[in-house]
Amino acid sequence: MPRFFLEVSYKGTAYAGFQAQKNANTIQDEVERSLSIYFKEAIMLTGSSRTDAGVHAKQNYFHFDFHLNPQPDWIKVVYHLNAILPGDIVIQRVFAVRDEAHCRFDARHRTYEYSIYKEKDPFLADRAYFYPYALNMSLLNEAAAYIKGIKSFESFSKRNTQVKTFMCTIYESQWIMEGEIVKYRVSGNRFLRGMVRGLVGTMLKVGREKTSINDFKEIVGSHNPALADFSVPPQGLKLIEVSYP
Repeated sequence: MPRFFLEVSYKGTAYAGFQAQKNANTIQDEVERSLSIYFKEAIMLTGSSRTDAGVHAKQNYFHFDFHLNPQPDWIKVVYHLNAILPGDIVIQRVFAVRDEAHCRFDARHRTYEYSIYKEKDPFLADRAYFYPYALNMSLLNEAAAYIKGIKSFESFSKRNTQVKTFMCTIYESQWIMEGEIVKYRVSGNRFLRGMVRGLVGTMLKVGREKTSINDFKEIVGSHNPALADFSVPPQGLKLIEVSYP
């Protein structure tokens, strides 16, 4: 049966996450509902990656199998699906892929950004973290650079995460200023549950000079998530890109 990728963007504030869950509304639930309304049949989606409750995405993907003869005009389909979807979710495009393509396992890398603002701004409150403290950008980037050489990220994985390995490859890790916004940008082949928020929270302590670089390195090497700081809120986190061959 023909397989398709569906690219989606969303503001995650009102949702319990990206993938379907019991007794909670998610991005997947809303997109599957729009497909079932339009095509008048149930279409099951597979997600490329998980995002937690309140986390946003500029680009994320589902894949699904669907056969209709002739194939519909997907540009028109996307228009009508977006009319059905709530205003905080938008389908960017639907396109055919090879039958064995998998939006999760074929992804080469994922890129996240975590945004922080220091001056009170109601227009950023649901898309960034209000953090009104002085930050040492040199120390933040020293910690971020150290991350690129690490392979095991058990220290930054929330407990009870059911994974076979804590090994990840990080391609980019840096703190940048964009106007009044401070952003942490990180790209890797995979991410563990809570990993980006754990990295951000722990590095912010380095940036405030409450944790030394040596102590940060010890936290990384301890493989103990109890030493990391996962307290930063979800609204500052955005999945920017999922890259495929």
